[in-house]
Order: sequence, then C-alpha cells, then structure tokens
Amino acid sequence: MSVVAFLLLELLAITAINFSFCNGSSYMGCIQSEREALLRFKQDLEDPSNRLASWNGDGDCCTWEGVVCNNFTGNVLELHLNAEYKASFGGKINPSLLDLKHLTYLDLSANSFEGIQIPEFLGSMGSLRYLNLSLNGFQGMIPHQLGNLSNLQYLDLGYIDFQSLYVENFSWLSGLSLLKKLDLSDLNISKASKELLVINALPSLQVLRLSYCGLHRFPLLSFVNFSSLTVLDLSGNNFQGTIHDGLQNLTSLKYLDLGFNDFNSSVPNWLYKLGRLEDLSLAGNHWQGTISSAVGNLSFLKTLDLSSSNLEGGIPTSFRRFCNLRSISMSLMNLNQDIHEVLESLHLGGSNLFGHLTNQLGQFKNLEYLDLSNNSISGPFPSSLGELSSLRILELSDNKLNGTRSEVHFSGLTKLIYFGASGSSLMFKHIAELIPTFKLQILRLRLCHLGSQFPSWLHSQKHLLFLDISNSSILDTLPAYLFKAPFQIVNLNLSHNQIYGKIPNLMESSKLDSLDLSSNNLSGPLPLTPFKMHELNLSNNSLSGSISHFLCYKMNEVKRLMQILILSKNFFKFSSLAKTSSTENYQIVW
Repeated sequence: MSVVAFLLLELLAITAINFSFCNGSSYMGCIQSEREALLRFKQDLEDPSNRLASWNGDGDCCTWEGVVCNNFTGNVLELHLNAEYKASFGGKINPSLLDLKHLTYLDLSANSFEGIQIPEFLGSMGSLRYLNLSLNGFQGMIPHQLGNLSNLQYLDLGYIDFQSLYVENFSWLSGLSLLKKLDLSDLNISKASKELLVINALPSLQVLRLSYCGLHRFPLLSFVNFSSLTVLDLSGNNFQGTIHDGLQNLTSLKYLDLGFNDFNSSVPNWLYKLGRLEDLSLAGNHWQGTISSAVGNLSFLKTLDLSSSNLEGGIPTSFRRFCNLRSISMSLMNLNQDIHEVLESLHLGGSNLFGHLTNQLGQFKNLEYLDLSNNSISGPFPSSLGELSSLRILELSDNKLNGTRSEVHFSGLTKLIYFGASGSSLMFKHIAELIPTFKLQILRLRLCHLGSQFPSWLHSQKHLLFLDISNSSILDTLPAYLFKAPFQIVNLNLSHNQIYGKIPNLMESSKLDSLDLSSNNLSGPLPLTPFKMHELNLSNNSLSGSISHFLCYKMNEVKRLMQILILSKNFFKFSSLAKTSSTENYQIVW
C-alpha cells in the first residue's frame, strides 16, 4: 500500500470518528455499577407518589428522572431530587451514593427525611461541588465530615429545623476554601457563634445567609477579606444597638437584609455609600429618626423594604433618583405626608397618606406593584396612571378617591392582573367602549359605580378568578357567560345590587367555590350548582319554588361539600326533604 493511500485511509477514519461524535453516536450510556448504586439508593427511599418510576431494571440510568450523566463517559454527574414543586421523598439515604465517584451535584432539598441525621458518608464524596440539603427534617449534629469536601462551592443547610439540628463548632468550615455560597438559615448556631470567625478563611465566599440563627452578637467577621461578597442575609436574629461598621467595607454587596432584628439606633449614613446595592431590607427594627435623603445615593436599588421600622417623617425627594426601582415597602410607617410630595407610587398600604395622587406617577415605567390601600388619599385619578406599562398589581382600596374613570386611565396597563379600588366612590360609567389590553385575574370594585348595566368589557376578562363588584349600582340581568367556559371564576360577589331575572345554570362553573348573590331582585327557582361549591348566599331575593331538586339532585352520585348555604328572605316551599340526610353537609340559614 502506498504512503498516499495509507494517509487517505487514515484521513477517512478520522473523518468517520469526527462524524460519529458530531452526530452523538459516541454516547456511552449508563455505567452498570452506577445504575446498580442508584437502584440501591432508591430501595431505601420512600416514594409515595412514584416519582422514580423510571428508575427500573436494566434501562439507561442517564435517562432516569433527575439523573444527569456525562455524554461521553456515561458517569453520573448530577442528581436533581429536590421536592420544592414536586412530591417529597422520605426514608433513608443509602451510602451507595459513594459509588458515584464522579458526582459533582447533589440536590435533596425540600424532602421529608424527618428524624434522621445528615449522613456522615456525604463527607467522603470528594467530587461534590454542589450540596443542597435544605428544607428537610434532619436532626442531630451537622457532621464535621462535610469539611472534607474540599471541592465544594455551594453548601445549603438552611431552613431545616431550628430546634432539631445543631452545630457543635465550625472548625470544619475551614476545609471548604473554594466555597462560594453558604446558607445556614434557620439553624440554631448561637452556641457556636464565636467560632463563626472561621468564615474568614473562605476568601471566595459570594453568598452568606445566616438568617434566623438565634444570634445575639454581630458575627466578628473580617469584612475586609470578603471583597467578593455580594449577598449578606442576617435577618431575623437578635442584634441590638447599631449596625457593625465593618459592613461598610463590603463594597461589592448587592443584597443586604438586616430586617427583623432589634437595632435601635439611627441608620448610619455610611450604609448609603454601598453604591452597588440592589436589594436592601431594614424592616422590622426599632430605628430612630427619619429616612435620610442619602438613601438616594443607592442609584442601583431595585427593592427597598423599610416597613414596620419605626422611621418617621416623609419620603425624601432623593427617591426620584431610583431609576431602577421595582418595589418599595413602607407599610405600617407613620409617614404623615401629603401624597403629592411622594414622587414614587409605591407599596404604601396603611401608611397614613393623604392628599391627591400626583400626575408624576407615569415616570415610573418599571413599577410592577402599587399598593396605596387603606390610606386617606382623595381626589381623582391622574391620567398618567395609564402610562405604567409594567404595572401588574394596582391596589387603591379604602381611600377617599372620587371622580370618573375613562379609557385613558387603563389604555397602557397591558400587564395588569390585579385591580382593586373597593370602598371608593369611583365612577366607571364612561368606559363602556373600553377594549381592554389587560387580562385581569382579580378585580375588586365594591362600592364603586359601574353604571346600570354589567360592563361590556367584563366579557373579555376570561382569566378572572376573583370578582367582587358588590354594591356597585348594577340594574341588569345576570350574564350567563360568567358561568360558562372559558370563565373559571373561583370567588364571585355580586351582592347588594339590583340584578333581576333568573339565575342561570351554574353546573358548568366547575371551579366556583363561593358565590354571593344576596340582596338583589332575582326571581325564579334555585339553580343547580357545582358539586364542589363551599359557600352560596342567595338571601334577600325573590326566589321561589321547591328546594328539593336543589338538595337532592344526583345526591347518590357525588357527596356535596357545601359548608354554608344562606337562603333567608325568599319565597321557597319547604318540605320534609329539607330535614333529610341530604342536608347533613350544609350550614343552612333559612
């Protein structure tokens, strides 16, 4: 064979190999020893919902639920077995996991391993980089063997059980020099708090969560060493006095939560020099003084929570610098301020606000949540409200608002899913021609004036789950479309209007849980209702006829779950049927 021919054959072989790799034919599939290890692990788990049904027999374990393999070697690399949005596992954790020599990622969070200890053998799984055991029911001491996981970058032991899981010392943490995230939230570490100094040996740490850990003294951390720390959560402890001034050295910090402690000093101005902060919570403390105008220096701020913090005075004008702001909570504060001075439309429920709404609301294009409920705000809506194109939740209930709403107030609210203005004197008569661009899920307009007819635009709101337009001056028949697909309303309150005519068949409203049609002018017989409805109020109408068909319809097929049935002040014919076993599940008010 000539040299040229030989080289040509070699080139063809290399091309074939490359072609096979590109088309995935190099896939190795599951390694038998690791498949057997997984099956032994499954045997010790309690899996009542059969989540691991795919873990069976001689199949390719790389295709099993929650298993991730290396496509070229077939080794198991990751196990995603968290139960945050799925049914939880119980039982025991089999040491067969040690046979998964290449496992780098293990997530067992949000399961139900009540009454057992965190297995010591986990400390021998030297390839682990990610370990999440949070939200479980582990008991006993956190094993110091976890300190042998020298490759670990993520360790989450948070929110397990404040009373049942404890730490004797933290010396083992010094072995985790590559750790980037440490979460010990809700663990009682007060007895070992002095040993938290060992965290200073974790120079790569980016996230530190020690919320609700029973700490009384601020951790004596060398904050200067944490140049990479971006998240610090110390909320829910028992810190008193002032904030440790070492925090001002954390210049990379983006998230700081000091909420729900016992701080009783003024908020130090150096806190507002942490220029990269995006999320700040000082809620639930006993701060002294007012909100400093220096807070405006936090120009990257997206979320600010000052609720229940004892701070007084008004919102400073420096708030206008918050170009990236998405959420502010100042509920249960004594702002004592005219609303026109507040240049942000914020989460300010129950804050003793008064005056008129400012027309500058339209400036806050990123605002998603606006709660001004339970204040004394008066006057009309500003037209700029319709410019809040990002707004999803608008709650204005229980104020002194008045005036007439028009299309301009809603034209730009394309993302609105919640609108509440109950307890006001608002008029909606002039939006009959409105073609909504929003898709509401919750609408609360009790005591508003909707006009004599049901609003035509209501027909387009097919995503409604909760609708309350009680006491809203409606003089009309009951629209049947509210009780037919695609409408799937769960809670409907149309009481205290002047609705007349018959009640349509409600049987198609399979999701309807509560219906209040009391204090109207409805007539005719009782309607058939969905079998799973819990509450029905038809009192103070002109309904008549027998109630036997209502109580006994298909009573042998499905047992009703009705808990409250109010039929008083109507013209029904009562019979012995009302005293039979068919009424056992009702709390009936005649």
